[in-house]
Amino acid sequence: MNKNDLRVLKTKQSIHLALIKLLKKKPLTHIKVTELCREANINRGTFYFHYQEVGDVFKEFYEEIMVDLKESYQAPYLHTNFLDVANLDPKTVRIFHHIKKYEDFYKIVFSQDVSTHYYFMLFDEIRSICIEDQNTLQQYGELNDYLYSYSANAIMGLIIEWHRHDFKDSADDMNVHLINILKLREA
Repeated sequence: MNKNDLRVLKTKQSIHLALIKLLKKKPLTHIKVTELCREANINRGTFYFHYQEVGDVFKEFYEEIMVDLKESYQAPYLHTNFLDVANLDPKTVRIFHHIKKYEDFYKIVFSQDVSTHYYFMLFDEIRSICIEDQNTLQQYGELNDYLYSYSANAIMGLIIEWHRHDFKDSADDMNVHLINILKLREA
């Protein structure tokens, strides 16, 4: 079956949404195939046609989110190799639009009720994006592990603070906050 088949996409989307709903209530390790199928309104055969276990659903959904995160992070670079913070248009920043799109996922990641494992998975992903983004970081001197971790934590810090405010600011407002912080760092 073609993975781009609309029926497959809708089924997987239903399973992903069901998983998010269940993750709001309990850890991944406590979610059973039966309850995921019930929540997604599918039968076990359909589930096993696509996945071997619940962890496979999480992995696939997480990878989908991380691809979107990377594309969102790189959006300001689409028309330039070097990011000029002084002239950066907040409308070109897409990372907070990504966060808003997957708000339920990020609420789970930053919930105090879940394992820090999710947090560190996200941190490592953002850090790897920073490592790939050497053009911007080179303007701050020698590249090393501490700088990558600092940069990843800066992004994570903004997302955490936005989470603390229950994502009430718009993504566009968050873009402006980021640009203003970057300009302060440049001064």
